[in-house]
Amino acid sequence: MTGAPKTVLVTGAGGGIGSAVARRFASAGWHVLLTDVNEASLERVSRSIDGAAYRRADLRLRAECVATAAWAEAVHARLDGLVNAAGIWREGPTADCTEEDFDAVFGVNVRGLYFMSAAAVPALRRTSGFIVNLSSDAGVQGNTGAALYCASKGAVSLFTKALALELAPQGVRVNAVCPGDVASPMLEFQANTYGDGDPEGYYRRLLAGYPQGPARARFISPDEVAGLIHYLAQPEAAPITGALLSIDFGYAAGK
Repeated sequence: MTGAPKTVLVTGAGGGIGSAVARRFASAGWHVLLTDVNEASLERVSRSIDGAAYRRADLRLRAECVATAAWAEAVHARLDGLVNAAGIWREGPTADCTEEDFDAVFGVNVRGLYFMSAAAVPALRRTSGFIVNLSSDAGVQGNTGAALYCASKGAVSLFTKALALELAPQGVRVNAVCPGDVASPMLEFQANTYGDGDPEGYYRRLLAGYPQGPARARFISPDEVAGLIHYLAQPEAAPITGALLSIDFGYAAGK
């Protein structure tokens, strides 16, 4: 990267994908700013990245999104990118969904992402910056037993397209990356919470849905997702906006 280093803010930076994104941008010479609701994880990730600053924030609160965006622009006097990587998973029959689960999933996956994006827009206009949202294969197709998560990621996908159209005349690009199953703490949570005491069996059931077949199927690595997100920040990606980019071994391509 030539010229003054650019600055990217990563939400959910204490998680598997968020921390991988932070490391990928830092390795390319970007200033990296981290936010998450879990301060212990933020401290751990920040120690692994020289010069990374962090701010604990509960982005379900609009005021916290506004404060975090202001902090992010102030640290290095500019903000060039926002990666919305914060997200949580719940699964189970729709009829059994509680208000608590609904509010938790939509609070993080939709409300936090929406208001964090909104708060960052003024700073990103000043740098002709970018936003990358973490959607999912569940944001482009239905997944059995995961209607709540699909609803939240479907919202992320269409919000991405609408915001891209809104901000294109202002020079800000907005895209979504749609991973399949990623080898991350969230996947471990899924298997341990919803695997009926057999997390390995849960993993096998997920991999059975991939077109590569049991001998070749594997989970995506956080670094692979981070590489795609970093590409979307590059000048050669300038024509790409309003896109939902699958990184899922063809899982969502059809059957």
